[in-house]
Amino acid sequence: MNKYLSYCFLYDEPADLRCDFEIASDEISSMIGLLRSLITGEDLRSELTRLNELMYHINPSLRTKTAVTGEELDWLAGKVADMQGEIRENFDQAAPSRGKKPRFVIPQGCTAAAYSHIIRNKCKSLVRLLYRHKQQGNQVEDLLFDFINLYSGYFYSLALKLNQDAGVKETEFISRVYS
Repeated sequence: MNKYLSYCFLYDEPADLRCDFEIASDEISSMIGLLRSLITGEDLRSELTRLNELMYHINPSLRTKTAVTGEELDWLAGKVADMQGEIRENFDQAAPSRGKKPRFVIPQGCTAAAYSHIIRNKCKSLVRLLYRHKQQGNQVEDLLFDFINLYSGYFYSLALKLNQDAGVKETEFISRVYS
């Protein structure tokens, strides 16, 4: 084994997705830290610190045990609901309701919002990796799926809030395929 090894599981079997999950969740944590560096409000900085810590508790879940709780999931769901309440009016103006069709905005805006969109996307990739691990016959707690999906929703809502706070108008994306 390499004496300069940066992480002890890097040479796990290629089909074993646990190391990939750990690397991807570490990347998300690093991006949350970068986003936090762009934020000036102490309440949001504290919230991002907590989210970063929770992601690091999620990190070893496939290799060891799930260390996040339903109470922490409820806390995060509450944060998402509160944020969605704050942005609802601007979001509805940027992406008017078209019945049951999904609404989405172009992932752009101020720098902090753009990073939040990147984190949102990385969380979706982490869910996909988690799903592939489960499809290989491994046990995965539903709580992990809930958490990481909710992280994606949190960072989507946060991107909209950051743009709203910066006075950036959202641009609705209307798909040529899914319309």
